[in-house]
Amino acid sequence: MTAHTPQPPASAPVHSPLRQRYGPRYRWLLLLSVMVGTMASIMSSTVVNVAIPDLSRHFGLGQERAQWVSSGFMVAMTASMLTTPWLLARFGYRRTYVGTMVLLLAGGLLGGLADLFPLVLAARVMEGLAAGVVQPIPAIIILRAFEPHEQGRASGFFGMGVVLAPAIGPSIGGVLVDLAGWRSIFFMVVPFCLAAFWLAWKFVPPTAPGGAQAGRSHALDWRGLLIGTAGTLCLLNGLVELRGDAPGQAALLLVLAAAALATFVWWERRLAARGDEPLMDMRLFTHRQFAMGTVVAFIYGTALFGSTYLLPVFMQVALHLSASHVGTIMLPAGIVLAFTIAGVGRLADRHPTWLLVSTGLLLLAASFALMPTLSLAGPLWLLTLYAVIGRIGLGFILPSLNIGSMRPLPKAMIPQGASAISFLRQLGGSAGVSLCAVVLEWRLAAHGDSLAQLQSSPARLAAFDEVFLILAALCGLALLAALQLRERHHRGSL
Repeated sequence: MTAHTPQPPASAPVHSPLRQRYGPRYRWLLLLSVMVGTMASIMSSTVVNVAIPDLSRHFGLGQERAQWVSSGFMVAMTASMLTTPWLLARFGYRRTYVGTMVLLLAGGLLGGLADLFPLVLAARVMEGLAAGVVQPIPAIIILRAFEPHEQGRASGFFGMGVVLAPAIGPSIGGVLVDLAGWRSIFFMVVPFCLAAFWLAWKFVPPTAPGGAQAGRSHALDWRGLLIGTAGTLCLLNGLVELRGDAPGQAALLLVLAAAALATFVWWERRLAARGDEPLMDMRLFTHRQFAMGTVVAFIYGTALFGSTYLLPVFMQVALHLSASHVGTIMLPAGIVLAFTIAGVGRLADRHPTWLLVSTGLLLLAASFALMPTLSLAGPLWLLTLYAVIGRIGLGFILPSLNIGSMRPLPKAMIPQGASAISFLRQLGGSAGVSLCAVVLEWRLAAHGDSLAQLQSSPARLAAFDEVFLILAALCGLALLAALQLRERHHRGSL
């Protein structure tokens, strides 16, 4: 066991009147409070997928415009994640959290009442902005408020609650779409937001991370935020344009995205050198485990969010299942995921996180690789089984990746680390949704089929199969990076 300098307990920064009032259980009450808001944001992200075909028919949209309901949400989410450390330092936990819930609630109400597609898209952007800010917060709380030997259990508890929302959400959403139309899915976030307001008032502290007084921070790095947002938009638009008849325009947008990335890195380094507060501190990537964790997170996000978009579309337009049937098929997988996360969270306190992440990636790759064995006449229980295998894989990854990546970071850098890894995971997810749509259109055309045709065919199944195999290959790439998450020292040295 390597000698190390004693550090104060992880729970020290949470001392506050609230902690004195509720005692040691306060950190669990705080985690529960932010979990409710995160559940609402994740539900708003995933539940809309079962309504995309209905949205397309209602507004007369092509597949490429309809998928912006999902990818527009993710663009907004990706960009706003970078602002979380600054918002927490400037406004504190409570005001930041409540503000995101107000924005999420407003987006849900606007989307449900909108009569024009631009208003629906605007509502999705509002929801995405709120979801992006709130999602790094639980990881910050877990790594600052819990002891190292409790962090896996806390991640498992949080993950179990969070995945129940998207597990049950599509099932309820599918039934609502069939019974009341696509508008009803936007109203699903309302009770969660109302519960989040009450919990925030009781348990979320007004202080910034570490117990510091909120309001003491540098100015927000607006230039970095604009560069990052512009680069994300160029990337996604470039991927969308790949399916069109303008390859030159697609190439230009992708080149601009690469230029934006280079400019962003240069600008963030310059700010840090001047002593200002960058939007993303590039010193994070000098920590090997964190750097490898971000690679895993990016590729994993591409496969995960791409499949979250692809699976409902596959079941509805290739297998011709109803929206409620899609939700019913996905429900067992979601329940299995919730219990897997709870169990793996405890394992993460005793076993190497790189091993758990690698196991999860293998299972996720296997679930994608098995999809080509399905046929139009095949039993639906096979589809359910393959979905369950993939969700077990996710259950191994979700509570382990953040812990394994961010444990080596100094505590002062944890908010930046949580924001950066969430940003890169969502950037991969945003690209994954667009990439799956682009590759699907390409392979459909190559097989002489189109989603405009009502009847499915073996050619359509072949196109979907090829996209699933690409996702399996991406998981294989992430596995190579996951093997580099090995800790240099024994766990006791942390």
